[in-house]
Amino acid sequence: MAVETDVLDELRRLRTRVPLLAGSLAATVDGLLLAHDVPDTEPEGLAALTAASLGVAHRVTDAGARGDFRELLVRGSRGYVATYAAGPTAVLTLLADDRVNVGRLHLEGRRSGARIAELVGTCIDPGAGRHADRPAPVPDQDPSRRIGTLPVRTPQRPRHQPGD
Repeated sequence: MAVETDVLDELRRLRTRVPLLAGSLAATVDGLLLAHDVPDTEPEGLAALTAASLGVAHRVTDAGARGDFRELLVRGSRGYVATYAAGPTAVLTLLADDRVNVGRLHLEGRRSGARIAELVGTCIDPGAGRHADRPAPVPDQDPSRRIGTLPVRTPQRPRHQPGD
């Protein structure tokens, strides 16, 4: 498939633009691997974990009323894992050493995410994911809410005071 080759080329160019980038992968939001450049890592497992963290990140941005998901940065004792939205159907995950310039990582990750979104957007139907068999939202529901996300409820004060 030509899109895989183009995405892999973008991942390789990204590695040359970001010093201390240890690896990168592009996957669908469902966790299916599109292309990878991650030596010493099991790419299918990382793609699946990326999809799981993406679901949590969507919930956190919704709960915090911060708009649509854009990126997620996790810092470990030996470096960073950065995940960037790559359009509505794909995601880009980067692995970087602990001494990476995080600003450069974000700049280039965002650019590559946009490029991958262009490459993948023509080949993957936004309605063809694992939730494609679910019915479309009914008109009284929020149409901006993504399939597979739950509404976030704000805590309510009890109607009675303790000790009444």
